[in-house]
Amino acid sequence: MSRAPDDHRPDDPTGPEDGQEPPRREGRLRTTTPGSVAGFAVVGLVLGWLTRPVSVRLIGYAPTVGWWPVLVLLFVAVLVGWTAWATWALRRRRERLDPHHAVNRLVLAKACVLAGALFAGGYIGYAISWVGLTDAVLARQRIGHSLAAGAAGVLLVVGSLLLERACRVRTDEQ
Repeated sequence: MSRAPDDHRPDDPTGPEDGQEPPRREGRLRTTTPGSVAGFAVVGLVLGWLTRPVSVRLIGYAPTVGWWPVLVLLFVAVLVGWTAWATWALRRRRERLDPHHAVNRLVLAKACVLAGALFAGGYIGYAISWVGLTDAVLARQRIGHSLAAGAAGVLLVVGSLLLERACRVRTDEQ
């Protein structure tokens, strides 16, 4: 089977012929799909819900949720939201964002969307695992802190989706 000279495969040790550049492939980053966000949230929900019974069985008690996770998630959500606002402001002023900055912001947004969905689902799942056990020691506190952390995770998802949207390139800008 013969192939065209410019049909180079990366695993081919022979490489392109001398004097020829390998073909350039256009890649595209797409926005995060709702299905992947929902999938990460469901995985987090299940893992959070399983945390209480598994930890009770393995170590004898359920972990508490303090204010630090809430504050950290909220801090990251504010930073990502501010970055989204700053990116929108650049676009409104018709200023062009350097391509590497745009890609960095897009990758940050995509990572934070999925991490935020996982954390939001995990903390909400942990809170759900305590429903009906409100007479247990620190149950109300665990529910409250977990729901606050879940809300901060949702804010992170929203801010990240806004940042993704702010990084979109219109066809006339290419």
